[in-house]
Amino acid sequence: MGLTIGVDIGGTKIAAGVVDEEGAILDTYQVPTPSTAEGIVDAICAAVSGAGKGHDIEAVGIGAAGYVDDKRATVLFAPNINWRHEPLKDKVEQRVGMQVVVENDANAAAWGEYKFGAGQGHDDVICITLGTGLGGGIIIGNKLRRGRFGVAAEFGHIRVVPDGLLCGCGSQGCWEQYASGRALVRYARQRANATPENAEILLRLGDGTPEGIEGKHVSAAAREGDPVAVDSFRELARWAGAGLADLASLFDPSAFIVGGGVSDEGELVLDPIRKSFRRWLIGGEWRPHAQVLAAQLGGKAGLVGAADLARQG
Repeated sequence: MGLTIGVDIGGTKIAAGVVDEEGAILDTYQVPTPSTAEGIVDAICAAVSGAGKGHDIEAVGIGAAGYVDDKRATVLFAPNINWRHEPLKDKVEQRVGMQVVVENDANAAAWGEYKFGAGQGHDDVICITLGTGLGGGIIIGNKLRRGRFGVAAEFGHIRVVPDGLLCGCGSQGCWEQYASGRALVRYARQRANATPENAEILLRLGDGTPEGIEGKHVSAAAREGDPVAVDSFRELARWAGAGLADLASLFDPSAFIVGGGVSDEGELVLDPIRKSFRRWLIGGEWRPHAQVLAAQLGGKAGLVGAADLARQG
């Protein structure tokens, strides 16, 4: 199969891209993300049509944030869109006249990194995305492992603290409450409130109050050596690395790939994640250690991965 289109559904925009067999994006088209579920279907079709002009497209892959069934056809549940058992594949296929594959967006991003990014050369890879929440994907034996019902690898909702912080999923103590962009901001605000004298740069970048601190401020302040910002990254990394050690006990991959917006800070977050991973890895003195690698495709991973999964049918 030749050219396919990958679709990435974001909170503010829906991006479609024409992708070749080497993972190169040849053309892109973006539309704003509508506020209604039906409007999003319309926008997906418009983005596919816009990107595909002048190209011979054979299939479409859609990355959706939510639970996607084992047939890669229906979005069972999407937390940020009012989709409940939404037959997305059928709706889009009827409109675009091509085969459509629907995949969880974190799975799609994991596949993109495995096939064309940091995972090249590895047969067994676990990906995590440290964004607003925490997502993931499992590639074992060169295959994307989705579980019997298609909803595996929801790593962010592994409970790491019994009766811990309330999560948006309704449970308590989920991993993403301690290792995510949202957690990073919470750490920074708490520390800036407790010791404002150690957060001078961080507070200056915001509005001067702990409540005004945002993720971009924590990143910028950490790069300038702000003690509270740096310590907030270390706290996030401590939780992230400990979680990877648990995943190593489950899957024993040769590599972990860390993506998402938080990972854009590179070694500022990756080095302490590796240290935490080594600290908590059971039998770590005597067993091989998986590599902890930075994702390479950035925000394009989901689009590229979805397009390649559509190529496979």
